[in-house]
Amino acid sequence: MIDSQLSLSLLAAVLAALLSAVLIWATRPLLLRHALADPNARSSHRLPTPQGAGIGVIMATLVVAGVVIIFAGTADVKIPIAVFGATLFIAAVGLADDVRFIPVLPRLILQGLAVSAVIFAAPDDLRIIPACPLWIERVLTLLAGLWFVNLVNFMDGLDLMTVAEAVPLTAAVVLLGWLGDAATSTTIVAAALCGALLGFAPFNRPVARIFLGDVGSLPIGLLLGWLLLQLAWHQQFAAALLLPLYYLVDATATLLRRLVKREPFWAAHRTHYYQRATDNGFTVWRVVGEVFALNLVLAALAVAATRIQQVSIQVMLLAIGGILVVLVMRRFSQQRTSP
Repeated sequence: MIDSQLSLSLLAAVLAALLSAVLIWATRPLLLRHALADPNARSSHRLPTPQGAGIGVIMATLVVAGVVIIFAGTADVKIPIAVFGATLFIAAVGLADDVRFIPVLPRLILQGLAVSAVIFAAPDDLRIIPACPLWIERVLTLLAGLWFVNLVNFMDGLDLMTVAEAVPLTAAVVLLGWLGDAATSTTIVAAALCGALLGFAPFNRPVARIFLGDVGSLPIGLLLGWLLLQLAWHQQFAAALLLPLYYLVDATATLLRRLVKREPFWAAHRTHYYQRATDNGFTVWRVVGEVFALNLVLAALAVAATRIQQVSIQVMLLAIGGILVVLVMRRFSQQRTSP
């Protein structure tokens, strides 16, 4: 079974990388005419740049994952229809917002519908905290999922940032699948998303020739949230928290800081720690390099947490991850005094 998961996930990653790159290359001329992102208060770019590469990333992920899952040909490996459908729906919402602005409230309602489709389609026996009433757990999971989808969108504000976050996360889920801690379909979807992002990376390296856009960041957030939810449903809480820890802490701390200062938190801004780093003299390559290295360490801690079932050790691993995240964020918030 492990050999089968290994070959299927490697196949999914390679095919998705190739298809993603081809689709992005093919659609970029059209996006140049119809989906330019002009610099604003949030932007790290200075010139209008096409957005919408998420079309290629998401289509490559879903098409390749679906084909490989069907190719697996076993009764226990099924396409997560609700997840695929919700991903396409939220991608359409993101595309509409990229081309023509959607107000905050309708956008949140549409995002909530997509997240709800994933959560409430799950069997009742998939629980995070069995002692908690099911409806309360589902509602709290919905709110957490809605926040996660948006924080991935918030953090997609620098060249290669989403690649630096999502590639280690998805690769770790693939590794957990090989180790028997994730279902085959989950592993294949993670591998396909990892490959699709690698296919996108050459187009998004500094200075980026194209951005993901909301059509990419929103559904990527949904897919990543679903992968983490799979871990939580299988009682791998430490891993589910460690893998996205930098994004969670940076986005949540920034939101809370803006709320305390009574700033319009929904408005475009440049106060995330990774954005402050570039304002403080860090190069884009330095920022995404440090985030990527941090996420590799968090991924290693997450895998270790699944191997060691002692709660005290898992808490210690979470604490180590938290300390590392805080140290990186502290560095990002300080002015550089040397080249």
